[in-house]
Amino acid sequence: MENNPQAKLLRIFIGENDRIGQKPLYEKIVFEAKKWGLSGATVTRGIMGFGANTNVQSAKLFEISSDLPLVIEIVDTEEKIREFIQIIEPFFDQIPSGGLITIEKAEVIRYKPGKSHRE
Repeated sequence: MENNPQAKLLRIFIGENDRIGQKPLYEKIVFEAKKWGLSGATVTRGIMGFGANTNVQSAKLFEISSDLPLVIEIVDTEEKIREFIQIIEPFFDQIPSGGLITIEKAEVIRYKPGKSHRE
């Protein structure tokens, strides 16, 4: 991906326990993004949240939730993001808890790989 003032940010909100078969949904989405040549993906674990089912999940010192919220973020061109959504949308039919997918504007200022630590 080149520097792009018209890029898009894809955000996918799911639960930590969401799975397709034995594989966590977040892993399935990240590996699918790599397979489809998207510029990169990051999974962030939330400490508190709720979704359409209105169950609040939180991580507290004495109360560790086993289903914390996760957010997967991917930045790329709008065309690639929209194509990718078509690939992953069927995943949400395979999990009972649902999820949320959003697209936002993003301006890519710098996207260059760093030097390898092996050099």
